[in-house]
Amino acid sequence: MKRGPLYQGQYYPWQKQRRGAAAWDVPHWRMVFCLENHDQVANSRDGRRLHQLTSPGRYRALTALLLLGPQTPLLFQGEEFGSTAPFLFFADHEPELRRLVRKGRAEFLSQFASIAADSDVEDLADPGDPGTFARSRLDWGERERNATQLALHTDLIALRQRDPVLSAATREIDGAVLGPQAFVIRFFAADGNDRLVVVNLGADVLLQIVPEPLLAPPDLERGWTRLWHSEDPRYGGRGAAPLEPEKGGGPWRIPAESATLLAASDA
Repeated sequence: MKRGPLYQGQYYPWQKQRRGAAAWDVPHWRMVFCLENHDQVANSRDGRRLHQLTSPGRYRALTALLLLGPQTPLLFQGEEFGSTAPFLFFADHEPELRRLVRKGRAEFLSQFASIAADSDVEDLADPGDPGTFARSRLDWGERERNATQLALHTDLIALRQRDPVLSAATREIDGAVLGPQAFVIRFFAADGNDRLVVVNLGADVLLQIVPEPLLAPPDLERGWTRLWHSEDPRYGGRGAAPLEPEKGGGPWRIPAESATLLAASDA
């Protein structure tokens, strides 16, 4: 989030060479970030999507981080409404090339330990089978059936577009770790009305003391107020109390597997 791609010229053992190039001077908005794409989904045994591989709470939190972050977000087809259609590797070739593609596909996927450990990779979907393509097509009826997922993405995109701090062309940010799986990103505003995105991918976090400067309010007269949170029942969440007690007194309680957007309070 703070510095862009993780690899900017360091040695990468799997490729046995240096990977990437320096991106220190590349504006955040020129970088495209995603939670999943066609390569990641198709390069698996059954083409399952990320929301089918993790918990709903974590997925909502990660979606918030993607759509509120400073980089340009990319949504994979159907991601915005929680598509359950797999995305499999498919190709239309003449019979001999089809046979070679299927063989090569099995060999390629065998590099992944989870697939190689199985006794038979021949049960992988045949790329040349028309049924493989048909299974990968979106079911647009899921837009209505998965209303909570669609609402999550719709609201976050609207926040990104309309919030004066999150929508600023240039956003100065900083971040800090709050726990084993919790962290905060602070968006600095020209008028001091900053935004915080607090993300927790693990269990509940209780901060009896709050020594992290990024959690401090913009001034001593104002605390933080919650603008949005991923545990809203509208998105299928279980509900959550505010992170900071009223008037800023007491410990912070960060709910498990959640994301919260805060702004400076007007009080």
